[in-house]
Amino acid sequence: MAASEPILNVPRSVAGSAALMTGIQLIRGLLPDELDLTVLLALAFIPARYSGAAAELPGGYLTAVTSFVTYMVVHAGWVHLVVNVLWMLAFGSAVARRVGDLKFLYFSVLCGVAGAFTHLAFHFGDMAPVVGASAAISGQMAGALRFIFKAQRLPGERTPDFIHAPLMSLGQTLRDQRILLFLVFWVGINAYFGLSAVKIAGQEGGIAWEAHIGGFVCGLLLFGLFDKGGAASEETPRLP
Repeated sequence: MAASEPILNVPRSVAGSAALMTGIQLIRGLLPDELDLTVLLALAFIPARYSGAAAELPGGYLTAVTSFVTYMVVHAGWVHLVVNVLWMLAFGSAVARRVGDLKFLYFSVLCGVAGAFTHLAFHFGDMAPVVGASAAISGQMAGALRFIFKAQRLPGERTPDFIHAPLMSLGQTLRDQRILLFLVFWVGINAYFGLSAVKIAGQEGGIAWEAHIGGFVCGLLLFGLFDKGGAASEETPRLP
């Protein structure tokens, strides 16, 4: 997608992801409460599945594998969904324009899976379900931070040229004051909401901030493997 196109004309992969998550939320709203709970538990990532409870939870042992991905498309409510979609529009769109739709989806799923593994490491055996695309979107944000501040708006263009902006190295990224200030803000938000109690499927717990951090670190470290824009497409291949 050309960088000169209006920002509301989002990449197909971003629009499709938002539509899928919205559609699932709409369908859940039409289901009887008991069936909705069953669907949510079957799709959610629940650490207790890996400590012997898989057979007792909806979906059985199959969901011990599939929920590493399916938890990303189900949300705790409309506010949770809208916030995630807005963050995806802001950062995911830049990533999708740069790497293309297919790589964007692979990259997002990888970050989401990394987030689930990180949460599992800290909450092994926990029965509280984890839902939402926040870990994947945190990875998108991390990937975007490696080039968005280098993108320039060309004369006559409406949006910055994310495609040809140079990819910052990890060292450059972690030394950029703008990025560090943004990370302080983002970590603060995660810390604040991580201490706030929420209820999902009757289980009380905080926001799964460990999953957010896991997705972010994955995106920051591995985005270079997916990148095709900027210096990555004009110079010799380099490590992420």
